[in-house]
Amino acid sequence: MKALVYRGNNKIVLEDKPKPEIRDPTDAIIKLKYITICGSDLHILQGHVPTCAEGTTLGHEGVGVVDSVGDGVKNFKAGDLVLIACITSCSACAMCRRGLWSHCDKAGWILGHTIDGTQAEYVRTPLADSSLYHAPKGVDEKALCMLSDIVPTGYEVGVLAGKVKPGSSVVIVGVGPVGLGALITSKLYSPSLVVVIDKDEGRLEAAKGMGADVAINAGDKDAVKKARELTGGAGFDTVIEAVGVPASFEMCQELLSFGGNLANIGVHGKSATIAMDKLWGLNICKFGSMRCGCTGLTLSRYHYGVRELHFYSFVTTHVRSGYAEVGHPPYSW
Repeated sequence: MKALVYRGNNKIVLEDKPKPEIRDPTDAIIKLKYITICGSDLHILQGHVPTCAEGTTLGHEGVGVVDSVGDGVKNFKAGDLVLIACITSCSACAMCRRGLWSHCDKAGWILGHTIDGTQAEYVRTPLADSSLYHAPKGVDEKALCMLSDIVPTGYEVGVLAGKVKPGSSVVIVGVGPVGLGALITSKLYSPSLVVVIDKDEGRLEAAKGMGADVAINAGDKDAVKKARELTGGAGFDTVIEAVGVPASFEMCQELLSFGGNLANIGVHGKSATIAMDKLWGLNICKFGSMRCGCTGLTLSRYHYGVRELHFYSFVTTHVRSGYAEVGHPPYSW
């Protein structure tokens, strides 16, 4: 089968690999139909995730059809259309029982990280009964793919951890796909103001189309000042970092209000300064985590039920075949 394989910093190669086989009774083999590229994949390419070994097939998101299952799998069978959770979990260990699925004693973020992932024709998914979800009947499969990681991560690690509330003010620094996921799910809580900051004008325009009240270019030397002015100088109740570089994290600190919450989504490959001399007396809370929960199909009810969220708008490019060798430029923030 074809697989997109990490071959060192800024290099991925489309290679032939053996089709995966069942190793444990709780495994399932999935034939992929749709996958996405995550910012975490780009961090791996840039050498920010040294725990990912060269030769690993990338990817931890996808929708596919069950090809085969181990004897211990009870909830899925060959032919089922499924959503693959980006976090693999057993649902029974101490960490899972605390709701920290990404720190599962047996798994966690393993797909496309410590084992071969979804950017291939087939993928082996361990602990299938607690790491796969049946696709809702009649679902738009491409839109469903956004619920493997992108939208739930923006929701759980950004909106929920950032404690967005009715009437609160929110600023999202970085509006790539996950930042946009935070934007659209923040609207579920009726904040009074949602501001987005990014260097890419295309992303800023997309964010405005998805409900951002104000979009500010991060390249503007007065970006922080302009954002704070929108709150009367008070700063924001919730600040969501969705880039993962020191400059964006440090900008977020300047945007906080007294008693504000800083929710960090970005994957950081370098240390960033925490300005404790400025923050110690602000009564702020700072949260940083990997996606932990299982909100993907919960969120799908909004898209396929009352249709308040439109996940398909995240899909801008369709790729049917890969390139033999692909490089990616480093982030610029």
